[in-house]
Amino acid sequence: MTDTDPETIVRLEGVTKAYRGVPALKAVDFDLRKGEVHALLGENGAGKSTLTKIIAGVVDATSGKMFHRGHEIAYTSPHAALDAGIAMVFQETSLVPSMTVAQNLYLGSEKFLNRLRGTYISAQQFLQSLNFPVDPSAMVETLGAAKRQMVEIARAVHHNAEIIIFDEPTATLTPEEKRHFFALVRRLKARGVSIVFISHALEEALMISDRITILRDGEVVASGATASFDRDAIIAAMVGRTLSAELYKQRDDTKLRKPGKKVLSVQDISMANIVRNNSFSIFQGQITGVFGLIGSGRTETFKIVAGIYKRDFKRGGTIELDDKPVRYIVPRKAMKDGIVYISEDRKSEGFFETMSIAENLFSGLLAAGHEKAWIIDRREMRDLSAEWTRNLNIRAISENARVVELSGGNQQKVVIGKGLVQKPRIVIFDEPTRGVDVGAIAEIHQIINRLADEGIAVVVISSYLPEIKNLSDRILVCRQGRIVEEFSPSEATEEKIMYAAVH
Repeated sequence: MTDTDPETIVRLEGVTKAYRGVPALKAVDFDLRKGEVHALLGENGAGKSTLTKIIAGVVDATSGKMFHRGHEIAYTSPHAALDAGIAMVFQETSLVPSMTVAQNLYLGSEKFLNRLRGTYISAQQFLQSLNFPVDPSAMVETLGAAKRQMVEIARAVHHNAEIIIFDEPTATLTPEEKRHFFALVRRLKARGVSIVFISHALEEALMISDRITILRDGEVVASGATASFDRDAIIAAMVGRTLSAELYKQRDDTKLRKPGKKVLSVQDISMANIVRNNSFSIFQGQITGVFGLIGSGRTETFKIVAGIYKRDFKRGGTIELDDKPVRYIVPRKAMKDGIVYISEDRKSEGFFETMSIAENLFSGLLAAGHEKAWIIDRREMRDLSAEWTRNLNIRAISENARVVELSGGNQQKVVIGKGLVQKPRIVIFDEPTRGVDVGAIAEIHQIINRLADEGIAVVVISSYLPEIKNLSDRILVCRQGRIVEEFSPSEATEEKIMYAAVH
């Protein structure tokens, strides 16, 4: 196709983007046609987000050309791109936390005079039309990750953009919410909207897209009709080898780890109406997988264990660590006792984005109150960083790189490293591979397995059933604020787990 073809909405030609002289994109060609879903795939750090941010006017290309409807253009800001009909739904939401859902939805397109009640009614009707169960009067800062993502998506659709870029839009959504999202994508496509779809869920890309382009190390390595790809072919193009069997192989009961000493006992803990008389135990040297839909209380339960949330003062139940009752008011005391919680929201809760890798890892020692952390010098900090960068295979353009400059997978490894420098006895991973590519998933799974093999008690909270089945030595299912079922990985089918989670 040429840039004058009416079916080509956007075309990039020889686009290169370099940071500190290191190329993130290398002479990339890419085009988007009218009314199509074009999946953009690749490992974290492959250049997907950089490419789409150039289209959306967030960053400038170092060299190369971009054509929009046949005219060469370079948008200098997201607002300029939006005015031209290009909207982007970021992986990390760009909402204003101190404003309501409705205010965020209409931000930038407000009427000169409007009534707040009318705005809320209009927002309510619009959100309901998208099947998004979000209260328009709620403050964004009170929303969970899934509902924030819904508001971000709704805002892009509200602008009536002719091009919408979705960067990991389903990472925080439940299966039911994903079905509504994909129905929305099909409706947009039917209206002639062109969509760029970035996702690490390869099955979703194969299901929803018309074409697929795969990036590796900033270069296009494959591009074509979706029908010409399957999962293994995509993975092989992304990482140079297939990882399907390695990532999600069926567990055998003979290879499951036997429970060691019981290190944590939770009895009848409650918190308002979110966690209700929840009871379970965690054992040394074993991976306990926890599955539950959003709102099931799975994350809140383990935040109580880690001292982030407080259980009810009266009739709040008991938590015993090594058969001794504990009640943590703040996370620091739990960390000193060896309990580490690794957050599902790495950007808001996991790291300091403008600090270096070394400073972030060192902050893990500070958070736990280790005495050595207060007297350690810069050389020791660098040595600590070098050790954990090597252990976790954290890749960066330089040893002084800020965490914000890392890919999502490497950011996640930094968050994990912050917890592991504390030498924990219990590690709680909440959605450890959300927004992470297949190569980094394999590495994170190896880290988790290694921890359990070393005798550490590991909890993995995940909404991705293949991950739960592959990692877990035992599987707990959470529903309506409590554990309702336990399975062995060999007897647990996805149907059985999901049935327990919803019935």
